[in-house]
Amino acid sequence: MRWERSRSRATATRPADSRNGVRPHCGVEIAGVRSASSDEVPDGKVTDFRRAVKAKPDEAVLFSWIEYPDRTARDAAVQKITNDPRMSELMASMPFDAQRMIWGGFKPLSELGTAAQPGYVDAMVIPVLAGNEATFRESAARVAAIFMDYGATRVVDTWGDDVPDGKVTDFNGAVNKKDDERVACSWVEWPSKEVRGAAWPKVMADPRLKDHTPPFDGKRLIYGGFRPILDA
Repeated sequence: MRWERSRSRATATRPADSRNGVRPHCGVEIAGVRSASSDEVPDGKVTDFRRAVKAKPDEAVLFSWIEYPDRTARDAAVQKITNDPRMSELMASMPFDAQRMIWGGFKPLSELGTAAQPGYVDAMVIPVLAGNEATFRESAARVAAIFMDYGATRVVDTWGDDVPDGKVTDFNGAVNKKDDERVACSWVEWPSKEVRGAAWPKVMADPRLKDHTPPFDGKRLIYGGFRPILDA
């Protein structure tokens, strides 16, 4: 299914609880709900996923996203979820610290491949100059084609258009976003971790990247590899 809007989030949770996440469906059409637990989330020099959610030593980072057919369906779903009486009970028993969860709404810029249950996911959150949306789209599409050539099953690049400031953590702080920047969120779906591991060296050595200059500050990009735990 083609989709028009996604809502992404990153959460810190203790590894023993990582399979207990719940995503309610409230009668509004949702194209898909997916969640993945951190498997390879490196520490960065400036930013990283663990710092983004202030993860503690005994916690893992989860990357989750919900895909909607369009913005109208997404807004209606958020309203119904907020008002659903089941949410009070769910929030009281969530296996993570919701105050440190970061979330936002993102519009799609490019998508290659077909949505299917992935065996592994690479996720990236990127600060991009607000005026470079078209340039970022072109760059992302160019890189996505290379990922697909080496075994990725789907590559999605999105642009933040509803990314609120949080009291404790948020997407903006995760990448040290500046006033003239927007937050982009991208992910690469693989059939397995083994395929992903074999692909990355080939991607980085591909001659098509030789003269490619990313239109963003790569030092503030956060990324990680995630093992899927929910695909609904």
